[in-house]
Amino acid sequence: MQIVFPCPIILRWTCQHAFLGIHGAIQAKYDAIDKDTPIPTDRQIEVDIPRCHQYDELLSSPEGHAKFRRVLKAWVVSHPDLVYWQGLDSLCAPFLYLNFNNEALAYACMSAFIPKYLYNFFLKDNSHVIQEYLTVFSQMIAFHDPELSNHLNEIGFIPDLYAIPWFLTMFTHVFPLHKIFHLWDTLLLGNSSFPFCIGVAILQQLRDRLLANGFNECILLFSDLPEIDIERCVRESINLFRWTPKSATYRQYAQPPRQASESNGTRSSMSCFSADYQEAPRSDLSRDSIKLDDLKAEVSPRISAEDLIDLCELTGPSHSKTPVKKTKSSKPKLLVVDIRNSEDFNRGHISGSINVPFASAFTAEGDLVQCPATATLQSFKGRVVVIVGNAVKNTAAFAAHLVKNKYPRVCILDGGINKIKPTGLLTVPSPQI
Repeated sequence: MQIVFPCPIILRWTCQHAFLGIHGAIQAKYDAIDKDTPIPTDRQIEVDIPRCHQYDELLSSPEGHAKFRRVLKAWVVSHPDLVYWQGLDSLCAPFLYLNFNNEALAYACMSAFIPKYLYNFFLKDNSHVIQEYLTVFSQMIAFHDPELSNHLNEIGFIPDLYAIPWFLTMFTHVFPLHKIFHLWDTLLLGNSSFPFCIGVAILQQLRDRLLANGFNECILLFSDLPEIDIERCVRESINLFRWTPKSATYRQYAQPPRQASESNGTRSSMSCFSADYQEAPRSDLSRDSIKLDDLKAEVSPRISAEDLIDLCELTGPSHSKTPVKKTKSSKPKLLVVDIRNSEDFNRGHISGSINVPFASAFTAEGDLVQCPATATLQSFKGRVVVIVGNAVKNTAAFAAHLVKNKYPRVCILDGGINKIKPTGLLTVPSPQI
């Protein structure tokens, strides 16, 4: 695994500039923005600045306050479709600190960062964006740590109660600047889904205390967040990210794909992470958007048919005819669990999948019924398991049962078996002679 070392402080502004694709007449654009005419947001900005990272001598100085005010006001004025939410000051702080003598660059970096990681978070009505984001985060907790997910859901300690300041400020409201710099060294290498993995990594550092406590104790724990080992957080975030199928974090309200001409060209050459699924070209095998209520009803994330084909290294008309040789360090091993009845399974199924019919898979207590197929499933515990079926309700319920049984890395095939049928990739067993 590639190790990401912290950037020297004097190089960080250059890295931000490169990773965020900042170019053009930055100073001229900044100078053209009216930062003097009074606007309704001025009062809130004046209230927030004296409370934002004021342990730092630079940001707490009169000059720091003046620069803070200008950069924040420039962003508000130049984004009339968005509004100032409390927390924007915290988000601005790292950019201002690293570009203290270049306000224009601080403004440009902040303006490029927000649509990549916080697209439409600052709408006047951002409830649909936030709720979708928190729902996907809940699914990521279940995917990576089902035992913790089960406990938090049972006590009603949902992400709405603690994670909004995390994501709305990309953790700048949670950690001091020196930890933010370390965290963002890796964040800027990743894509828009990487913050989910940071959030899960934070929870896992608090895992023992969360599992041992009820709702009230968890509220108190997060009201004054304990010390977080940021190096461990970064290391574990990378590992979580690499175990997460790209399409599992798909969001309907994320930033739309950019044109090729808008790409800054740094992802393939500089990033240690895979490309952002949100940026990939859409196809018939991509994930479909669903209603927020339907998304909330599912404990486990969905993955796309194209993701499944890639992870299983299946070949077909739209893929290479030469199978890719698997190596120990390539993709995580994956098991496809087909929950249709045996007759449908035998008419055609994904190569390598096992058949565990939903109707007879679990006891009345919710435990797996013991049989050769479920023994295979149990042997794959800890690896990625994809549930495939005909009915969305059944696949979601099957996945939820596995999560209850503390199976990690469980996901659902978006669109079910019908998404795979047109590809010609289903296998039909040879007749017995």
